[in-house]
Amino acid sequence: MKFAGLVRSTYYDLVKKMSRPDQDADLKAEIKAIYEEHEGRYGYRRIRDELVNRGQKVNHKKVQRIMKELGLKCIVRMKKYKSYKGTVGKIAPNILDRNFTADAPNQKWVTDITEFKLFGEKLYLSPVLDLFNGEIITYTIGSRPTYSLVSEMLEKALERLPEEHQLLMHSDQGWHYQMKRYRQALEFKEIVQSMSRKGNCYDNSVMENFFGIMKSEFLYIKEFESVEHFKIELEKYITYYNTKRIKAKLKGMSPIQYRTHALTAA
Repeated sequence: MKFAGLVRSTYYDLVKKMSRPDQDADLKAEIKAIYEEHEGRYGYRRIRDELVNRGQKVNHKKVQRIMKELGLKCIVRMKKYKSYKGTVGKIAPNILDRNFTADAPNQKWVTDITEFKLFGEKLYLSPVLDLFNGEIITYTIGSRPTYSLVSEMLEKALERLPEEHQLLMHSDQGWHYQMKRYRQALEFKEIVQSMSRKGNCYDNSVMENFFGIMKSEFLYIKEFESVEHFKIELEKYITYYNTKRIKAKLKGMSPIQYRTHALTAA
């Protein structure tokens, strides 16, 4: 006997499967919640890592399958971006020498300026990043790439620096970092200055990588009502980046979680 073209055994097997409760219902709900919490920025591997953080060990292939069933796709696609360069000179040697690892916070900071356009205007972002955990220490943003963009960033960053330190500060050879006032501010705090070689973006690739992530996960996928709205959302994103966005190389922790864990374990 056949039902809608199916043999009896196949028909009843399908009925049995359809009446069976979905064993992955809770997992699907949690995957969807993580996806929405991170606004579609997480793919299946990072969602798997977040599930592990929450005490659920699950194979990444299963997460991938469930996301496909639910129609959840990571909306982030890395794109090229324009990094502001300006006049190049030679002030300090490349002491960092692409050694982008640090054993503790405040050993190695990197900085740069990136440029983007919104509402027919140019904006310039000047952050400083700690190579220990990828944390954005602070940043400034302005409509012109003036020296104050960098000097204010440095002033805010130095407020976070302990009295006892052995800090290396790395940048490209942009004119801001050649300024006498900038170099004197580093010398006064006994900070060693390091600069990339001329025209070599790989010498500061961690900072360049952050710009790429920030633009792909934030600038290119969100809509803004005005420049002021953009600045508000940028602050939210950097807070998110520091406190919630997990990284595999940080053992599935966010930058601040990793720093807190390391200092607690020390």
